[in-house]
Amino acid sequence: MNLETDSLAPVIGKRMALVKQLNKSLKCESSQMIHPSIQDQFGRTFNYLRLALNEQCNLRCMYCMPEEGINFRSEEKLLSTNEIFQLFYLTSKMGVSKIRLTGGEPLLRKDLVPIIQFANSLDGVESIHLTTNGLLLLKYIHELESAGLSGINISLDTLESNKYKTITRRDGLISVLDGLDKAIKSSIRSIKLNVVAMRDFNDDELMDFVALTKENDITVRFIELMPFDSHQIWKTGKFYGADHIVEDIMNQVDELSPIGGSRTEHHVFQVNDYKGKVAVIPAYSRSLCGECNRFRITADGKLLNCLYSQDETNLRDAMRIGKTDIEIEDMIRNTMKKKYKDGWEAQNQGNDNRESMTQIGG
Repeated sequence: MNLETDSLAPVIGKRMALVKQLNKSLKCESSQMIHPSIQDQFGRTFNYLRLALNEQCNLRCMYCMPEEGINFRSEEKLLSTNEIFQLFYLTSKMGVSKIRLTGGEPLLRKDLVPIIQFANSLDGVESIHLTTNGLLLLKYIHELESAGLSGINISLDTLESNKYKTITRRDGLISVLDGLDKAIKSSIRSIKLNVVAMRDFNDDELMDFVALTKENDITVRFIELMPFDSHQIWKTGKFYGADHIVEDIMNQVDELSPIGGSRTEHHVFQVNDYKGKVAVIPAYSRSLCGECNRFRITADGKLLNCLYSQDETNLRDAMRIGKTDIEIEDMIRNTMKKKYKDGWEAQNQGNDNRESMTQIGG
């Protein structure tokens, strides 16, 4: 299956033409058109949008959803191609310069390539990234490369086949590793490996993952387990804190040199003289909230001002009932203004609205 289907071509072509026309018009009237940046009450500016393309996934990871899956929303309840284009266009005018496409598994969405191409056409958007489980990466890497994708984050929690099947409830480790290899060899400039670190599961594989950075210019990122799992295994002793991860790595290498990384990569190192980087992300500890620059839109078009937020703003329905661009921009700004100081405050505001991480967007 080609990710860019003929049936989408007329829609995409019209939208691309509209964007070019709007961009030209806005440049001519730039002195009169003001699009303030997105900020909250604490002075944080948000220029990084994470948008989930779907909820469906071809894995059933233990910390994400039950083996039988969940009640996925029907296609008409998810954002359409045009609605995604509209949100990209609006947020790019509000200062968004980085877009990450998540899921579910975004490679299952047939219009992924046109979506990447559209994002690349927008003034102000500097990079488009993808988070994937990697199962289909080998098949589509050349299309993603040609579309102008800036970076790929591959989620992989183990390098051992039996553990992979345990955590994902599926086979496929070889396919993921083949996809990783092709991604490293591609022209896509940023390749990262996301590893959810768990006590007594993959803590004995730290150095196996670190070894991948020796000859490859990639970043291996160890991420704290977050409380979005169907079986609450984060409460069963498998939680592995960022500080302990760093300490365990330090005890097993000759040299660990601090180096620059992204905002979420609280601890970033280069091991010995390796080509790549190792990062540790305190996703559950939430020690980076003060530096937050991101917001999320779920596959069904709900705006979340925090990963742990209990409040959702329905952008999908706003677009479908014909609210103007200005009204939708105001909805986005007002929601982000209400962002809590950190994820702990956000989590304590009510009951969980979603039963699985796949419904939030990774």
